[in-house]
Amino acid sequence: MAGRSITELRGGRVYDPAHGIDGVVQSIYLCDGQVVGAPSDPSDIKVSHDLSGCIVMAGGIDIHTHIGGGKVNLARMMLPEDHRQDLVARGRHPRMGSGHAAPSTLTVGYRYAEMGYTACFEPAMLAANARQAHLEMGDTPIVDKGAYVLLGNDDLMLRMLAGKEPGVKVRDYIAWTLRAAQAMAIKVVNPGGINAFKFNQRKLDLDEQNAYYGITPRQVLLALADGIRELGLPHPLHIHGCNLGVPGNLDTTLATIAALDGLPAHLTHVQFHSYGTEGDRKFSSGAAAVAEAVNRSPNISMDVGQILFGQTVTESGDSMRQYAGSAFGSPKKSVLMDIECDAGCGVVPFKYKDKNFVNALQWAIGLELFLLVSDPWRLFLTTDHPNGAPFTTYPHLIRLLMDRSFRNDMLKTINPDAAAASTLASIEREYTLYEIAIMTRAGPARSLGLGNLGHLGVGARGDVAVYVDHPDRERMFTTPRFVFKAGEMIVRDGRVIASPTGATHVMRVDYDTSIERTLDAYFERYMTVSRRNLAVADGEIDGDGRGSLIAHGARRSS
Repeated sequence: MAGRSITELRGGRVYDPAHGIDGVVQSIYLCDGQVVGAPSDPSDIKVSHDLSGCIVMAGGIDIHTHIGGGKVNLARMMLPEDHRQDLVARGRHPRMGSGHAAPSTLTVGYRYAEMGYTACFEPAMLAANARQAHLEMGDTPIVDKGAYVLLGNDDLMLRMLAGKEPGVKVRDYIAWTLRAAQAMAIKVVNPGGINAFKFNQRKLDLDEQNAYYGITPRQVLLALADGIRELGLPHPLHIHGCNLGVPGNLDTTLATIAALDGLPAHLTHVQFHSYGTEGDRKFSSGAAAVAEAVNRSPNISMDVGQILFGQTVTESGDSMRQYAGSAFGSPKKSVLMDIECDAGCGVVPFKYKDKNFVNALQWAIGLELFLLVSDPWRLFLTTDHPNGAPFTTYPHLIRLLMDRSFRNDMLKTINPDAAAASTLASIEREYTLYEIAIMTRAGPARSLGLGNLGHLGVGARGDVAVYVDHPDRERMFTTPRFVFKAGEMIVRDGRVIASPTGATHVMRVDYDTSIERTLDAYFERYMTVSRRNLAVADGEIDGDGRGSLIAHGARRSS
């Protein structure tokens, strides 16, 4: 059609795994916020950028990053020094905010865009705190957002399971919770364990009963994973498993994979769940065994939660494990809290040290997992921001994965006993740009059911990241030449030049409204708010210029 205003991106090497395009020099055309085909009338091209010598990918998607909600805000408030130091390091800019380990809402949006990311997803939103989480994410500029709502430690779910309620009722409760919290997926943290901590239990293994409900983590996992499969949600149950950070938790992770017995599931920050007990220190790598189990289990996807050395803050809904880790906080302060009948959270600052044996081996374990899991479509690049490291370290992590020589140089600088205990030096694999594009673009989009993101095919939204090709991949991915969001240039030479409002993605599935009678009775007896007051309305997300709300549907109906 004549008269269109098309932007041409020509001459760059394109990596678009969703369409099997692996470094092909070709043009990308943007019009009306989307990728379009080559125009039949060349006069429609109003702007043309010569990208010779550049790498072109879709905008990045972070599938697991803590950017909004109660624990995130607590971390911001309890670390004023983090914000002061960041202002000194970067120079004051009142619009961009501040923060390194626990950045402000504005800073999150700007820093993601500066790396070529255009969407990111909060993985642990409480239904009782959903309104606060959405307000914070709505204040985060540029990037699209979404969140996974927590179930599996809430009183009502545990009562349902203890009472042997039928699976259809559990599914209706899952679907209602998704809608009420305006969530994209379901997350479980230490299934049943956060609740057990309230009854003074200090651990909960996969087949150990919650002291009050008599329910095991295995039962919680199976009920949620099966319900999600039956509802047809694109993203499977997002699992933060039992015994995070505990030496020997390798066995729990392997047992969890076996317990799922083919049910789709996503295991998150698996580095923190891959520890053995070998050696004099009773702490060893279980990465090879976990990677082998994932490789032979096509129902399982995972993200790593790579740690990188330096100051950060750990923030988690796993109050049981955060309590155990609070003794190691640096600086020495922490917040631990219980939230309604839903869950809990813990915030503990932490500094990972390369000369510390445990920290150094954790670093190596994460890289071993990345390099030993064979299918990049089921493996996503994360640091569990900020638990393993701030998301701004992603370019450094990418270089570690792509450059074996650099990786081995870094290995020589860590605690020598940890280096000797790792198989990292013997692993020859180096990631390709195509594989990086899968892990950071196409794979997350596919897993979340985001049909028009993560690729550069006709009809995709015009989210494009352009990097100057350079052998130092950290340098390359740190400073994009251009970033486009919905066809608009938002970053030039690593600096934000436009700040559009990103969309919020939510998942909508049908449910039997009779579940609301059960909920009303429960809320009346046990909760401090009503069912209707807890639910977040559409207008609270997309009203008053806050940005659009994009609702996605299930892949199939039960």
